[in-house]
Amino acid sequence: MAQESAAPPMAVVRESDVERREPVPHGAIGMSTAYRISDAVPQPRRMEFRRRVLDVGAAIGEHPIAHDEVYHVTAGEGVVVSDGVEAALEPGMTAYLYDGAVVGIRQVGEEPLSLIIAYPVKAPVE
Repeated sequence: MAQESAAPPMAVVRESDVERREPVPHGAIGMSTAYRISDAVPQPRRMEFRRRVLDVGAAIGEHPIAHDEVYHVTAGEGVVVSDGVEAALEPGMTAYLYDGAVVGIRQVGEEPLSLIIAYPVKAPVE
C-alpha cells in the first residue's frame, strides 16, 4: 500500500525530448550535444542533472563554481581541471569538484566524451 506524501509526483524525462546541439559552455570551445534533463522537471526541484556529449576537440572552459559539482564519464576520455590540477578521466570515473574551485573539462582521444553532470540548484534569493 502506497503512503501519501507531501512531495510532488515523480518526473520521468526522455533524453530525446531535451536533446539539443549547442556550443560548449564557458568559452564555447567546440560543439556538443546537451541533454538538460532536470530543466524538464517541474519546480520545486533542488538539483541539476544533465548529460553532455563533447565533440572531438571540444572543452567546457575553466569557470568558477559556487557549489559542489560532479562529472561522471560514461564514454570517451577527458581531462578535468580544478584550480590548475589536471586528472585524466575515462568511462566509470567521476570527478567530485568543490565549491569555490575553478573547473573545466576537455575531450581527448578519438571518441566524443559523454558526461553526467550534477549539482545543486542555486537557492532563491529572499
